[in-house]
Order: sequence, then structure tokens, then C-alpha cells
Amino acid sequence: MTVANDPGVRVGLAGGTQLSTIDAVRADAIWAAEAGFDSYWVSHVVGVDPLVALAVVANDVPEIELGTSVVPTVGRHPIALAQQARTTQQACGGRFTLGVGPSHQIVAEAMYGEAWERPLQRTSEYLDALVPLCAGEPCAVDGTQVTAHTSLTIPTAPVPVILAALGPRMLELAGRMTDGTHVGQTGPRTIASHTAPLLRAAAAEAGRPDPRIIALVNVCVTDDPVGVRAAAAAGAASYAALPSYRAMLDREGIEDPTDLILAGSIEEISDGLAAYVEAGATDLRLGVLAPEAHLAASTRDALAELIQS
Repeated sequence: MTVANDPGVRVGLAGGTQLSTIDAVRADAIWAAEAGFDSYWVSHVVGVDPLVALAVVANDVPEIELGTSVVPTVGRHPIALAQQARTTQQACGGRFTLGVGPSHQIVAEAMYGEAWERPLQRTSEYLDALVPLCAGEPCAVDGTQVTAHTSLTIPTAPVPVILAALGPRMLELAGRMTDGTHVGQTGPRTIASHTAPLLRAAAAEAGRPDPRIIALVNVCVTDDPVGVRAAAAAGAASYAALPSYRAMLDREGIEDPTDLILAGSIEEISDGLAAYVEAGATDLRLGVLAPEAHLAASTRDALAELIQS
């Protein structure tokens, strides 16, 4: 799909956080492929394990990229995650991309019972192990929070690693060590003035290729955008309460995260997506955010028509 007449922009479908069965992932991925999306992404919260699910459905969608958005680095040792990632890559025939992120303090402490101490340092040490293992190389890490010494014997293509990064130091780490970043609750103004320049400068300084910037954008085709945003307000409030997301909203100059939802006609949505591309996003990860099933269906139909046109 091309957006804003830019053939280099890739458009993916965000599976969302509510996927609880392999059959739901399969149906979603098949629809995305048939609609013409370039990629399909599964989130990691409390539903299906995204790596397992994508490995299972890979043969049903033999052409598009499959990825996670994102797997938290808390709760899994980098050796274990690299083993799973390379196994998933083998099942996907080289089309798998691993998105990871440090998550948030409430997740680390309340869900996993892990200490939230120096998350930047822990993420750096984690990547010191994960990135070479995903590339098929050995790792040797003796950090303050991560220790890992091994090599893996799983023949497959290298697994690209994308680091979810919002703050300046995490963006520098993503640019220096990974293939790019996933961003959420981050609008075009912030991508243009903050995300893209910091990430690209770090990648260039490290001698790495131009990084991917994969922007999550929630959309709904509707004649009642106010109603759509009101229905999303309760869920959006939990994101606004997280410090890293709140900082991105403040940079964008908005108080209410529902203001980032592209709700309206498909023409208005297309214009909104073009703003993300002009800001520097290399990939769009579209989430269908609709309060009612018929709106979700009509939004999907409109997106498919937009892509295929």
C-alpha cells in the first residue's frame, strides 16, 4: 500500500490486545493479507502468546511480514526470547520481526514482581544478549542486571529487532542497537521533532541503516467522531496515566489521548495518515478502534478499499 504517494511506506494491521485464540489471530492475519496490508502485528498483554500464535498461522499468510508489538523484556530471559524468536522466524520463512520493549513500572512490579531499577541500563544489557542471538551469533553478557552466555543452533534467517522507545535515551539506544522503534500515543508533531531526529542520528552515528519508525494509529470510519472518542475515553485514560505516554502527549500538545484517534470519513483518515508519513514514520500500524461491531466492519471495508485503490 502507498500512503501520500510514498511507495516506501509500509502499512500494517494491529491485531490489538484482545486476541485470545489462535483462530482469531488466523482470521485477522488472513483478512490483513487479503486486504493488501504489508504486515500484521500481534500485541502481548494477557491474551495469546504472539510468537506462538504467529508461528502457527504463518503458513496461512505466506507473503506478508508478521511481528510482535511488543513483547516486554520483563518476564523473559533474553536467551529464552531469542530461542523463541528464531524458532518463530523458521516457521515464518524469514518474515518475522520481533518487537520488544521495557514496558512500564506498573507492569514490571505488579504483574511480574520484578524490580523497576535503571530500566535503560537493563534494556541495554538485555539487547546486548538478545540482538546477537537473534542474528545467529553468540552472546557474552555480564551485566549488573542481565547475564547471558550461549549460542543457539536454530538455522533460520536473522530476526530483526525493533525496540519500543519514547524517551530520548531509549530512542538513542534503539537507533544504536536495533532496527528501529515502535511508538504509541505519539502524534505526527512528536515524531517529526523528537522521535525521528533522535533515532536517525543515533543510527547514523553507529553506522546502522536508516531505522524503521512504526507508528500505531487508531482509526474509525464514522459520522460521529465525538461519540467514537467518548467511547474510547475510559481505556485511553489508562495510557495517559503512564509517565512515558503522558510525556509524548505533552510533547504533542494534547491533553486527551483520544484526540490521536483518526475518526471521520476515510478521506479524513487518509489525510491524517499522510501527516504521520510526512513526519517521518516509515510504517503505519493501523488499529481499528470502533465501539460497535458494525463500525469495525465498515472501517475494515473502507481500509481495504483504500489500500486496493
